[in-house]
Amino acid sequence: MKRSSGVRLCAGVAVSALSFALVTGCSSGGSNDVKSDAEDSGKSSGKALTSAELKKLALAKGDVTGYEVGSVGKTYPATKNAVTVDKAQCRPLAWAMAGQAPGDAAAATNRMVTEAKKPSSTPSKSVEDMTEKEFDDAFGAALDRTTTVVGLSSYDGDGAEKTFKAVSDAVRSCAGGFTITSGADDQKYTGIAAEKASGTGDESVAFGASAEMEDSDGQTGTVHTEVVRHGTTLVTYYTVNLGALMSTKTYDVPSVVIDAQAGKLK
Repeated sequence: MKRSSGVRLCAGVAVSALSFALVTGCSSGGSNDVKSDAEDSGKSSGKALTSAELKKLALAKGDVTGYEVGSVGKTYPATKNAVTVDKAQCRPLAWAMAGQAPGDAAAATNRMVTEAKKPSSTPSKSVEDMTEKEFDDAFGAALDRTTTVVGLSSYDGDGAEKTFKAVSDAVRSCAGGFTITSGADDQKYTGIAAEKASGTGDESVAFGASAEMEDSDGQTGTVHTEVVRHGTTLVTYYTVNLGALMSTKTYDVPSVVIDAQAGKLK
């Protein structure tokens, strides 16, 4: 069945959205939502968790209702050395978006948490029987689910606090955006904006990173990240929804994922 240029554009946007979402390894603005003031948040001059301990605390199958938990695999870079950033102060943000520890961690691990496929609310049709609009809607609906890379990293002494501060500072200093290079791909983010964080843990900060998607007539898409400190451990949540990017629908880091991970760190 031959599709019109409108459908081909839709498919092109999806492909570019995928590239946009994965290139780092792959809402309205507001002030950082920190649970307590820096002076009162409790200095975490403790010992870092080991890699084995972090893996036991990471989300596992069955921990988040309605979501599938698995390995990040080869979708994201294996190390932060695979991620190059044109502005040094923005590296913590880029690393968090790549599923990597945002600082010099003693140990780190990560997981991919994907929203389960949503049941269709309309009778299924073969592609040949669909109108162009039906095809576009079905294509977007199939991609309309969030994928979140949850990274855990642990630090000795006050390393977690210092790294969290570097992330928080970068949200402000990198407001004009930055460019990430991962492998042979470059992705220019045109803006970084603070968003409302969950308030979990000892400190939390959230931000959206926006970029113009290819073959989309200037359409801008935003991916969302939150960083939370639990004592000497930092948790990063990087979320993308391809269907939402295509349709310009708003989405955010799923609170159920944050709550589930926070529950395992108490």
